Amino acid sequence: MNPPVRVLYSFPHKLGAGRICTTAWHQVEGASLAGAEITAISGSQVKPVNRTVRVKTTLAVGRFRVPYKLIGRDLACHWHDLATSRWLDAHHREVDVVHGWPLGSLRTIRTARKHGIPVVLERPNAHTAFAYEEVERENRDVGIELPRDHDHQFDRKRLELEEREYAEADYLLCPSDFVARTFADRGFAESKLIRHQYGFDASRFSVPAPREESTDGLVMIYAGVVEPRKGLHHALKAWLESGAQEKGTFMVCGEFVPGYRERLEPMLSHPSVKVMGHRTDLPDLMRQSDLFVLSSVEEGSALVTYEARGSGCVLLVSDASGAVCEHMKNGLVHPSRDVASLAGHIRMLDTDRQMLAELRRNSGSDLDRLTWTEAGRRLAAVYRQVAGKAA
Repeated sequence: MNPPVRVLYSFPHKLGAGRICTTAWHQVEGASLAGAEITAISGSQVKPVNRTVRVKTTLAVGRFRVPYKLIGRDLACHWHDLATSRWLDAHHREVDVVHGWPLGSLRTIRTARKHGIPVVLERPNAHTAFAYEEVERENRDVGIELPRDHDHQFDRKRLELEEREYAEADYLLCPSDFVARTFADRGFAESKLIRHQYGFDASRFSVPAPREESTDGLVMIYAGVVEPRKGLHHALKAWLESGAQEKGTFMVCGEFVPGYRERLEPMLSHPSVKVMGHRTDLPDLMRQSDLFVLSSVEEGSALVTYEARGSGCVLLVSDASGAVCEHMKNGLVHPSRDVASLAGHIRMLDTDRQMLAELRRNSGSDLDRLTWTEAGRRLAAVYRQVAGKAA
């Protein structure tokens, strides 16, 4: 029996908090339960992992955590990278693979290369230069400016750091074909791009009991941060052009970035649209919905699309959403920014409930391959593959 692959998992943020911190927690938990021997070094930790994982923190001592807002994200990532690279230099004989995250990995990558240890770099989003370009275009078209501290506000220093990390890492972990394509289009070799996936928590999100298809109005839901790059303005236009708004309901869940809601108010005020703000009951709302819509112009692989499928929604997503679905088989995919195509998809499912039922059945038939448990197995397999090549 082969010994387990030994992984240094370096994450410069709060392991187990929201958004990407949730992703990182599930990766550590899932890959370790799938047999990888993981040392997780994170900025801090807010949620425990199983006992097989050795956790070290770089911005916390006991219960005391250095406030990220106090020192800023850049300095926090810089310090984390420095501390992690020093640990790796001292413990390199205990590591077969390094898994790093953007903005906090350059020194660690260089230390790993010094010792002949392969590095995989997580890519939770598209190539950052591509993302900056697409987001700036969308904000300009909508007519708003993002807050100065927003993740997608152009920052040349951060972009240059990330591009050095891209170049020096051995592999880039891409959670969707869309992400991989944004790197291939900029000259990265296919051999450097490794596909993996994210997942959903099956203990929270579950498909409701089978229901009879009716001719009642459709229920469509959007959930997530409400900002132009997520394409809610495209989804609202499509909804109001589809005819489904006459009897249906469109639920919009999430907090708006400043200025965006005001731009959308004429569409948001339509009687069929319910603006519901931040919600803690998304699993219940998704189980009540027929469709989940995400018309993004750039993403990594939006976790909410996994959760929506896990709750029984049929996905209506753009080809830039990174969603795991196949057009006309278990979801409907429209070209990014193509309002007419999205409106046609909504109209089709509103008038053809048999197709809606078929897509829903197909979408729910293989949910076991979309869980975080399966994502952990796939990630552990990537670690073994990478370690094997290095050996």
